[in-house]
Amino acid sequence: MKWLIRLAVALVFLGVAAMAGRLALQSYLEAPGPAPEAIVVVLAKGTGTSEIGQQLARSGVIARPFLWPAVVKLSGRQALKAGEYEFPAGASLATILDMMRKGQVVIHKLTVAEGLTVMQIETILREAPAVAGKLDQTPAEGSLLPSTYFYTYGQERQDLVGRMQKGMSDLLDDAWAKRDPSLPLSSKQEAVILASVVERETGVAEERPHVAAVFENRLRLHMRLQSDPTVIYVLSHGLGVLDRPLNHGDLATPSPFNTYASDGLPPAPICNPGKASLMAVLHPLASDDLYFVADGSGGHAFAKSLADHNLNVTRLRKLEQNK
Repeated sequence: MKWLIRLAVALVFLGVAAMAGRLALQSYLEAPGPAPEAIVVVLAKGTGTSEIGQQLARSGVIARPFLWPAVVKLSGRQALKAGEYEFPAGASLATILDMMRKGQVVIHKLTVAEGLTVMQIETILREAPAVAGKLDQTPAEGSLLPSTYFYTYGQERQDLVGRMQKGMSDLLDDAWAKRDPSLPLSSKQEAVILASVVERETGVAEERPHVAAVFENRLRLHMRLQSDPTVIYVLSHGLGVLDRPLNHGDLATPSPFNTYASDGLPPAPICNPGKASLMAVLHPLASDDLYFVADGSGGHAFAKSLADHNLNVTRLRKLEQNK
């Protein structure tokens, strides 16, 4: 019977020791780490456990890299995931391991505003942090959907462009199927072209269906669109921004994009329009207006006749003179 007592005592001792060990490990894992502030660390795919510990130590996230392999093994079986991590100040080993096992990597945000040209978007992509690779080719103007895109470290630029193109294609397919049947537009591409002009003509959201109506009325009557942004697109060589006001000579610039000198729509979009401008073109305001001009307050004054339009122009010039 004595050996049974000794065995029981031994088992109790081992149980107590195991519990003490678990408590000690838990305490060690939950102790604050040495990082004085949030620290970003990029852990490449294929990095071994020991090297991860060394990298975390070099970055100031952990203090004892030689214990890291044992800590990883004792704390769980789930694999650590590569990626870009932002470990908070004083992050404990428990926090670090939890983040890496769940793959809680840094999420980057790239915002493409409505009305930007492909050249402008390419600049944004070149300057975006944590992206990789080059574009296979310059995407077509008007093929990219303005939106906010989220991505992780190492995202390929071409993949981001692919997402923008798919977004525009999906939106256009759905919107075109539900368009106003009386539109003077024969294709989805024509809708994008006109939406790009509307996008650059006004930044006032509620005006877009009205501006779209003016242009579509002019198309029905075979009147030239006479849109300043189309001239700016030509003179800026596709950038879409000019560092000076337009003059009368500019309006005579020979180009199929110049809607003062050429009939109908431009041959291609002049920017990448957003959803609101596309919807305005496909569902314009019911209006007989054929003209519009800035009203001096950020919006536009609309008119059905040239005489009324000239009065609006005169009012604008007086406002500008008074200023």
